[in-house]
Amino acid sequence: MEEKDKRKIVLIGPVYPYKGGIAHYTGLLYRALAKVYDVTMVSYKFQYPKLLFKKEQKDYSNDTFKIENTNYWLHTANPFNCISTARKINKIKPDMVIIQWWHPYFAPCYYILCKCLKKTKILFICHNVFPHERFPLDKFLTKLTLKQGKCYIVQSKKDADDLKTIIKNPVFKQTVHPTYNAFKIENMSREEARKRLGIEPEKKVLLFFGFIREYKGLKYLIQAMPEIVSKIPDVELLIVGDYSGEDDKKLYTDMIKQCQIENYVKIFDGYIPDREVEKFFAACDLVVLPYISATQSGIVQIAFGFEKPVVVTNVGGLPDVVTDGKTGYVVEPQNPNAITNAIIDFYKNDKNKIYVDEIEREKNRYSWEHMENVINSFFHSERKQ
Repeated sequence: MEEKDKRKIVLIGPVYPYKGGIAHYTGLLYRALAKVYDVTMVSYKFQYPKLLFKKEQKDYSNDTFKIENTNYWLHTANPFNCISTARKINKIKPDMVIIQWWHPYFAPCYYILCKCLKKTKILFICHNVFPHERFPLDKFLTKLTLKQGKCYIVQSKKDADDLKTIIKNPVFKQTVHPTYNAFKIENMSREEARKRLGIEPEKKVLLFFGFIREYKGLKYLIQAMPEIVSKIPDVELLIVGDYSGEDDKKLYTDMIKQCQIENYVKIFDGYIPDREVEKFFAACDLVVLPYISATQSGIVQIAFGFEKPVVVTNVGGLPDVVTDGKTGYVVEPQNPNAITNAIIDFYKNDKNKIYVDEIEREKNRYSWEHMENVINSFFHSERKQ
């Protein structure tokens, strides 16, 4: 520990008051690293232009993930600011700079920043090597930027494979996404959570949570519901999240009506503040992620933080973190019948305790201490993994 204490790390990424899973991730990573390193947190004074992200980017309502002494230095759309931020970082003389990477929008900013960092080991943590929704030039921009790194952390086999397509013999480690256990603010019971949400205690509750986008495959879960209801009439589905627009919302509400499952679905539309997350996960039995594509998902890690089993599709990195038949189900994508069968098996064969016990046993695999150890390994070796 004494040797690690001397090392200086600059961590770059979104943190409170910015919203979303990557801001939560960065804050929790800072806390883990700060136990053993001298860590400087650098975040954004400006993240996205409103043209690209029309909704509110910040949430001041809950400071659970707040990092004291954060330096809001970086303006992602101002190249001169990127140069001046690099100068400030160079004055710190860090042993390592860790950058969160998830979208090529940040490529010009991070490219300039990395070019100006003098003889510093740069580690990119790749939440997605390529974005979920691809666009022209995304591969070029990603390659241009990630080539500035010395080493990488990926959190799925898909991202490892994608990284190898743009970096020759990359020095990387593949490790699972750690658990978001900080949402357990009140340690709320199942009964209390259901009371707050107006759900009857005996209901069997499914949860779909997070930003609602086409690639997340919600329509397949909706299509599965009529058969699930016919076999499990006391089931209820919670759809909790922010639609990308009114047209999208209407698409799903119309589908729910067509499937005649209005009485079995509760919709909680909009961004869910951090303090409100707990009641949804505490209230449910099973979290369903019927994604069409994915690299990894913070939703699985929130679920595991609440000891909740999951149903995921066999896409991207989801099978890397969910052990089929132990911590949940891995089913074929775009297949309502596969989702139906998994959910019916869970309830009919009373699998909850088996899965919860296995999630508990795998807890160390998802710990932030494990992530800290992975990062520490880059100080000792740059051999190809």
